[in-house]
Amino acid sequence: MNIALIAHDRKKQDLITFVTAYQPIFEKHVLFATGTTGLKIHEATGLSIERFQSGPLGGDQEIGAKIAKNQMDLVIFFRDPLTAQPHEPDVTALIRLCDVYNVPLATNMGTAEVLIRGLEHGDVDWRAYFRGQNPRLEK
Repeated sequence: MNIALIAHDRKKQDLITFVTAYQPIFEKHVLFATGTTGLKIHEATGLSIERFQSGPLGGDQEIGAKIAKNQMDLVIFFRDPLTAQPHEPDVTALIRLCDVYNVPLATNMGTAEVLIRGLEHGDVDWRAYFRGQNPRLEK
């Protein structure tokens, strides 16, 4: 599965902690991230991560383009809801694309944990259908 990892500045350490805790799951998948977030996760875990621009410089839009092409299967985006973001329209567009293309999205650690455990158990395998692969739809 292709997984996007994004975090606002005040949430980066939370995402690093989360990815570190679930590293055995993440290492089985292809990871993408916005610039600084991807660098910090890589430095903390050694995981291979394809990095895009930072969010304010277009990284959210780059991930959005992958979603629109059905090339992203899951997005973990630790947002900071208490701090105004200069690129809020890009954030809103990314969330909208996840809804349009049925891409599971977690915006906080609680939901991310449910998604990552579901990923581990094969509950997200249906996403393969959207990429033209043979999905495992029944358990």
